[in-house]
Amino acid sequence: MPTDVERLSPAEVALRLALVILLLPVLPLLALPIPGRARFQRGGCRLVLRCFGVRVMTTGAPVRNLRGMLVVSAHMSWLDVFVVGAVCPGVFVARADLISWPGIGALARLMRIIPIDRGNLRRLPAVVDTVAERLRSGRTVVAFPEGTTWCGRTHGRFYPALFQAAVDAARPVQPLRLTYHHRDGSPSTLPAFVGDDTLLASMRRLITARRVVAHVHVASLQLPGTDRRALAARCQALVGCRAGCRVRPNRQACVFC
Repeated sequence: MPTDVERLSPAEVALRLALVILLLPVLPLLALPIPGRARFQRGGCRLVLRCFGVRVMTTGAPVRNLRGMLVVSAHMSWLDVFVVGAVCPGVFVARADLISWPGIGALARLMRIIPIDRGNLRRLPAVVDTVAERLRSGRTVVAFPEGTTWCGRTHGRFYPALFQAAVDAARPVQPLRLTYHHRDGSPSTLPAFVGDDTLLASMRRLITARRVVAHVHVASLQLPGTDRRALAARCQALVGCRAGCRVRPNRQACVFC
């Protein structure tokens, strides 16, 4: 982590923390099936990010408003959920034990997340079937195919299992290249949530920092084809994730992997 991060004053930190606390009761509203839900989710996610001093910058191809699309991205932080939600709102594939977490579990149930237990491979086909069903019904599903969080300077490979859902449903895949930066444009690891890090520690780093920029590059939309491994490899290349990295963060680090 850089040592020259521009920090807020204690009064500014207190104000930002108060905004976060006031926003917490509003989060369940993001899951309500109301008209214009996608726009509401997008605005709600951007509001959450602003409370943490995060601004979103989007480049690349236009975000297509397609029904039934699998969105994939590299995974660095719990913050990724709100960043992706601010660009491509949808239903998230998340850790199965998230359902039992106090507070967050209730929100996860409201948002109808698709739970995945990566330690139980026998249940994986059922998860793939559920994702494919959501895609066929016209829902956007967001997944992080690396299966765990990374620091943002290195990445893992995209596992092909969830790409099978796009193949089965014959629905396109939208890869997103997500990176975090300081105000001067240099890479930032402030939002990273890996290893023995805690959620509170990660949130504290963001609340006390003056500004983090989340850069989302929208890559070209990918047709599913018939080979999930080829599809995963194409998407991985587009978002700049290098396979074979020797860094192995704790797989229990992120609440949304």
